[in-house]
Amino acid sequence: MTFDLAADLEKRRQQHRFREPLVMDGPCGRVARLAGRDYLNFCSNDYLGLANDPEVVAAFQQAAGSWGVGSGASHLVCGHQRPHQDLEEALAAHTGRERALLFSTGYMANLGVMSALLGKSDAVFEDRLNHASLLDGGLLSGARFRRFAHNDPTALERLLQRSEARRKLAVVDGVFSMDGDEAPLAALANVCEANDAWLMVDDAHGIGVLDEQGRGSLFSQGVNDRVQVLMGTLGKGQGTGGAFVAGSHELIETLIQFARTFIYTTAMPAAVAAATLTSLKKSQQEHWRREKLAELVTRFRAGASELGYTLMDSQTPIQPILIGSDADAMALSAALREKGFLITAIRPPTVPEGEARLRVTLSAAHELADVDALLAALDEVGRRKSDA
Repeated sequence: MTFDLAADLEKRRQQHRFREPLVMDGPCGRVARLAGRDYLNFCSNDYLGLANDPEVVAAFQQAAGSWGVGSGASHLVCGHQRPHQDLEEALAAHTGRERALLFSTGYMANLGVMSALLGKSDAVFEDRLNHASLLDGGLLSGARFRRFAHNDPTALERLLQRSEARRKLAVVDGVFSMDGDEAPLAALANVCEANDAWLMVDDAHGIGVLDEQGRGSLFSQGVNDRVQVLMGTLGKGQGTGGAFVAGSHELIETLIQFARTFIYTTAMPAAVAAATLTSLKKSQQEHWRREKLAELVTRFRAGASELGYTLMDSQTPIQPILIGSDADAMALSAALREKGFLITAIRPPTVPEGEARLRVTLSAAHELADVDALLAALDEVGRRKSDA
């Protein structure tokens, strides 16, 4: 038996799906430095522009001086330091929950929750467009795994009514990372409550962005007290790194005892937790960041639609331009890069077949002039393609 890795790699190249990391030569922000050239960066998840904020950086530097650069152990050995505890308490208060628990990444949080809550006698129900970490978490939990049509509470209800599982967990993204649309959380909560199921929301792309205080999808849709499990990440709207799960005292204790991705992983550096405390306060208090984002989103959608580009149903900073073929998406991404804009082409298997796209993401670090410049470039590239 041999592993023909070269053939698999060549096949991916032929499909225009070969991926390579871009080596950035500067911090995350409005401008990306790549191979000696500056680009306007329209593909990061730094929605509030906090990743390189001077106050957040200073908090990190000061904490590194006090706490070092590594925690040295897992939370349950001796790696849980005071900044971790302070951040967990702040996140619980911010999300209106009894407690919160830190994880190293959102991926590990999702795997940890489902492995801790579910087993072979249980069932998990997931939206078809859920993030890969949610799908993997459901599959690895050992529970019976079912998927329902995107944002379709009726489809979920049919599956729940047929299930005789001991525990039933419905799982959705608050904001879908590749489409930018939002889950209908009130309708999903209705269905779960009527069928003795829990609802889990991964709000990686909603925390910091949605609601007047940046508390995310659950507050913006008025369902915070109806969702049993909230997962949020800190490396997007909050600009730092790591993730958390927030919920009842019993939920958090269950995760501490049974979530292997929490138990068997070194805690994030305390300096990251301290920096996040600062970015959390800024995201709560600096409302102008969300107001500016809304203005940028409106400007981009109006302009791109006028140019004839196909947008998706999103009012969030995630503004995908639907292209279709992988080759065309790659070509448009390359043409924009020539003009000084960094926007990644997203292709299957990240998105469905035939739905390759450019995932434009906006940040409070952008200016209206940046959006206008991007629209002008899209206009020129589009006209050049029509003339070809």
